[in-house]
Amino acid sequence: MGDQLSRDISSLKDARKTKDVILMGELWDEATSVRHHKKKIILVLSAMRHFAEELKKDGWRVDYQKLDDKNATRSFTELVNRAVKNHEPAELIVTEPSERRVLQEVEGWEKAFSIPVEIRTDDRFIASHQEFDDWAKSRKQLRMEYFYREMRRKTGLLMEGDKPAGGEWNYDKENRKPASGDLFMPSPKTFKPDAITKDVIDLVKGKFAEHFGDAEPFQFAVTRKDALKALDHFIKEALPRFGDFQDAMLTGERFLYHSVLSAYINIGLLDPLEVCKRAENAYLSGDAPINAAEGFIRQIIGWREYVRGHYWRGGEEYVRRNFFGNERKLPAFYWSGETDMACIRETVTQTLEDAYAHHIQRLMVTGLFAMLAGIDPYDVHEWYLIVYFDAFEWVEAPNVIGMSQYADGGALGSKPYAASGAYINRMSDYCKTCRYAVTKKTEEDACPFNTLYWDFLARNEKKLKDNPRLAQMYRTWAKMEKGTKLSYRARARAILDKLDAGERI
Repeated sequence: MGDQLSRDISSLKDARKTKDVILMGELWDEATSVRHHKKKIILVLSAMRHFAEELKKDGWRVDYQKLDDKNATRSFTELVNRAVKNHEPAELIVTEPSERRVLQEVEGWEKAFSIPVEIRTDDRFIASHQEFDDWAKSRKQLRMEYFYREMRRKTGLLMEGDKPAGGEWNYDKENRKPASGDLFMPSPKTFKPDAITKDVIDLVKGKFAEHFGDAEPFQFAVTRKDALKALDHFIKEALPRFGDFQDAMLTGERFLYHSVLSAYINIGLLDPLEVCKRAENAYLSGDAPINAAEGFIRQIIGWREYVRGHYWRGGEEYVRRNFFGNERKLPAFYWSGETDMACIRETVTQTLEDAYAHHIQRLMVTGLFAMLAGIDPYDVHEWYLIVYFDAFEWVEAPNVIGMSQYADGGALGSKPYAASGAYINRMSDYCKTCRYAVTKKTEEDACPFNTLYWDFLARNEKKLKDNPRLAQMYRTWAKMEKGTKLSYRARARAILDKLDAGERI
């Protein structure tokens, strides 16, 4: 499948060049399951074509369907049905799909085709489904930090015997520095499209013209060889300062010290453990500080594995959870970037052009506004799945439903990530060029995040007041004069009415 482009994927581990056929297909149903960003479709299709060519050159028989082939099938099941008729196989072997809807389709194949179907574990992940369930079932609350420590012990990464390297498990307190424009900012490694990629770009521009985002310039790696170059570049040029500035945001600096490797890991061009070992080696050799190596490794063996566990444990209805009962529709500026809020304009414009924004832009700008404004979390989930090049439902849904929108009521995280404009001002330079004043509270030109923050706490007080991590904020709210409270709520109402009316904010 398009996110299984690894030579050592479990379905290929005992494959035989003399007898086996490798089946791959570009499928309309997958490209349009949501209206994926053009660059995301280009990335996956080009990487698939390159992977198939590498297999063929290595002597494998590959049955490959291009999206624009005559009589191309639309779905996995149709593709397999045709291949079964053509090849008459004794058995079908597949690595488990990463998404629930596809797994349900695969689970019906044995009955549909009357041949044995072996669904193998995706062992590119560190924790199996059973391991995560065993860890989770004995706990009243699930928290990533404790799961992460188990993954550190299992992998041995940044461990000194049974103790964490440097004496601490987590150095996040050192990783919240704002950045300034006079820093040297390394750009991620980029790659010129070859003939295969150019063909895919033309295909996507023709067939998916109405999809979100820009198709060009396209500069991502589409082979393992180039993905390894991108990894080398990050370890050498950006990892040493990644920790310090991983939460920072700067106008015009879209990548800062971030790796931009997530999509390569998610589609199989890079193995997550090899990436983490490279970061660990940089620390051990003195080329990166502990806070940088630990923070980067935590995102992969901690957070990435943790959200995958939640996705499968959460069940089919997880993406429909709506703890706050939010029903407002996603504002049009999430698609256009046309808003007077500089932070959202910068993030959405970047997303349109690059299919990328880093985790704080996603969580504390677009995600934060959506939660404060009471946007339907399913709409927010679908938007993130559409717009980002690394978004696959298993990793995107828990990040949005659980972390960003707190729509699961705390199953994934201990509190909603609610903040006023002060946080964005502290971690970015966006507020300097915004028409709204981050220092103002309820005036016409006050930052909408300021007003909506208190309105969010007020309207959800019954659901959140007993959360110990919000106790101080509710004490502050309780001490406010009645007139101040009414001013916050009235200004918030005016902003939300403008949203509902489709007016510019």
